[in-house]
Amino acid sequence: MQYTVSALDSFSMEKIQIHTRTLPSGLRLQAVEMPGTAVVTTLILAGAGSRYETMEIAGISHFLEHMFFKGAKKYPTPRAVAEAVDSFGGEFNAFTGKEYAGYFVKSGSRNLEKSLDVLSDMLLHSKFAPREIDHERGVILEEMAMYLDMPTYQISWDFERLVFGDQPLGRDQIGTRDLIKSATQDQFRSYQHKLYAPDNLVITIAGDVNEKSLDTVAQFFEMEARKKAYDPKPFDPTLGTRSYKIREKKTEQYHLSFGVRAVPERDKRFPALKVLATILGGNMSSRMFQHVREQKGLCYSIRTTVDEYTDAGLLTTSAGVKLDDVLFSTEAIRTEYDTLRDKGFEDAELEKAKNYLVGKIDLQTEDTEAVAHHFGKNQLLYQDLEDFGHWKQKILAVQKSDVESLAQELLQPQNFRFAGIGPAIDEEKLTPLIS
Repeated sequence: MQYTVSALDSFSMEKIQIHTRTLPSGLRLQAVEMPGTAVVTTLILAGAGSRYETMEIAGISHFLEHMFFKGAKKYPTPRAVAEAVDSFGGEFNAFTGKEYAGYFVKSGSRNLEKSLDVLSDMLLHSKFAPREIDHERGVILEEMAMYLDMPTYQISWDFERLVFGDQPLGRDQIGTRDLIKSATQDQFRSYQHKLYAPDNLVITIAGDVNEKSLDTVAQFFEMEARKKAYDPKPFDPTLGTRSYKIREKKTEQYHLSFGVRAVPERDKRFPALKVLATILGGNMSSRMFQHVREQKGLCYSIRTTVDEYTDAGLLTTSAGVKLDDVLFSTEAIRTEYDTLRDKGFEDAELEKAKNYLVGKIDLQTEDTEAVAHHFGKNQLLYQDLEDFGHWKQKILAVQKSDVESLAQELLQPQNFRFAGIGPAIDEEKLTPLIS
């Protein structure tokens, strides 16, 4: 199947083509032609992550991601895997999210087959050797310790746990110490068999490729037809009823996240949510940056972001503030929420935000990794090929009334949630600022 996109003006007004194929096994393949590049990103996405885990195996997907790099059939050791990619100057990595996990190699297009060789060996023939599992336990425990020592990372996880509550969507991808210390080879093999099934995988190559490139991909991923064992657990909106979560820790700055639960990624109001977040704190000319940082001098970094999932979302303002100014800073952020909700914003802010988002989309289209991720994610989670041009059109179509209506719905006191990391603060004084 061939799908043609003509709206990506970042490619010198040339058309790009997306070639798709579903193999007899159920494995979905995509080749995204990007004129003017000699680079290709090979990305494998699997429907896996914390949303697919019970509490007993919380963290198994992230641990499994690590184990795929620890040796397989052709490349039997971690060093052999690393040397294979280093030998042609490629970049390779992996990640585990809440709804999917990814593995990629980015290289010159002449090394596509070498990239596929390494990735297919990892995904199809990993050993999960007990000795390597034991070695990796310490690595992941140190990774956990690193995040705990980095409040800028930990605060986002604390905020998600607060908003979503005790369910898979609210859990850290890194999992629990108990799982990390006890995971077995049989657990890895079982989880891989259940979720790394062909119908739950998408392989996307983006860059200097064409339709014939799919023949090459297919040769490396011959798999027997098998369906995934289960779907992610649906989000329960009745959980996550607490208004704030405080983690006391000796820090030089106080780290906070203050925001609300928002709409899912494919909700018709999602483009308006992106515009709303941009106006509030999406860039250096936004309200949060100009008023809280520049005018009041309360913080160094402050930003409003959107986290999107298939059935839920977040709008969050995160900041690192002076230890003595936590309450002042929280009040300042609250003021921006209230002012925008009650008084709206100028037409010029709307146009600036939309143009900013469109410009950022254009920058994405120059990066083979970003392009592969975009189309791979859409195919895996939504079974469609929404292109960058269509996404830009949605942003440009957002009206002022759309954003104001969404702000009035979301930015209500009963919806506010606050997570903080730092020395103890006066919670009695905090409560009226966030409710």
